Amino acid sequence: MRIRFWGVRGSIPSPGPHTVKYGGNTLCIELRFDELDRLIIIDAGTGIRELGNYLMAQSPPQSTISAEIFLTHTHWDHIQGFPFFTPIYLPKTKLKVYGPVTYEEDTLEDVVGGQWIYRYFPVRYSELSANIEYVQMKEGRLSLGDGIMLTTKYLNHPLLCLGYRFEYEGKVFCTAYDSEPFHNFFSADPADPSYDAAVAREAERVVNEENQRLEDFFSGADLLIYDTQYTQQEYETTKVGWGHSSIEYAIAAAMRSGVRRLALFHHEPTRTDAEIDALSEKYCNPEFTGDVEVFFAGEGMEIEI
Repeated sequence: MRIRFWGVRGSIPSPGPHTVKYGGNTLCIELRFDELDRLIIIDAGTGIRELGNYLMAQSPPQSTISAEIFLTHTHWDHIQGFPFFTPIYLPKTKLKVYGPVTYEEDTLEDVVGGQWIYRYFPVRYSELSANIEYVQMKEGRLSLGDGIMLTTKYLNHPLLCLGYRFEYEGKVFCTAYDSEPFHNFFSADPADPSYDAAVAREAERVVNEENQRLEDFFSGADLLIYDTQYTQQEYETTKVGWGHSSIEYAIAAAMRSGVRRLALFHHEPTRTDAEIDALSEKYCNPEFTGDVEVFFAGEGMEIEI
């Protein structure tokens, strides 16, 4: 498996002189299999625009571009690049778009396709030329064919969000973003009038169980891409409940789960290259990470499993 990062920034694009090294585009990852003619794209943030341009440049004229797009969820930083994905306007393009069931009235197609209305964009969804199929997903495990197995896992985020675990020829690649550790929000203080010992114990049990389920999901991964928008101090100060994890938590979880390589991802939009370099020097060393190879993902970076 080969993974290439086309967008690594969270929340909103952040182009400029201070984000050149790691990139300012929002989330998009390309996954390839050396022996197979398969292209998998994970999320369609603004990074998918450059991926589309690359595909156009590499494809012979009049050829068919086929891809499977796995959306972790439909928050805007994960889908906002889709209208600028050039292959979607070509009649020979075939796309299969997977994403989580939202449990709302609108389907995945309605939510994603809602970007193509004149209020937001000069092209209507009905005018797209590509052959597009939508597949709504829940937690589970399924075969994608060609020996590729996929496991999906619900994450802890304000909108229903899926983690993806791809397995191929004994190798494992996982994503876990956007995700926040589960917390017990029931009072643990006996002096609190709302304190209920039985409720507090049960809540703590459920929280520990759910956090362990996520670690089991990416256990033994050859590469795990994890949402680490904040440091632990930033998270605890103002970001609890926002649906994202800290660098320290992700590293500790990866170490507990026997992950081999950990890509820190979904960078805070205000984080500069110099600040990420400083965080890399602090966190990406064996003294802090043990046997796990940890690095901050950057646009254009390629990883081979």
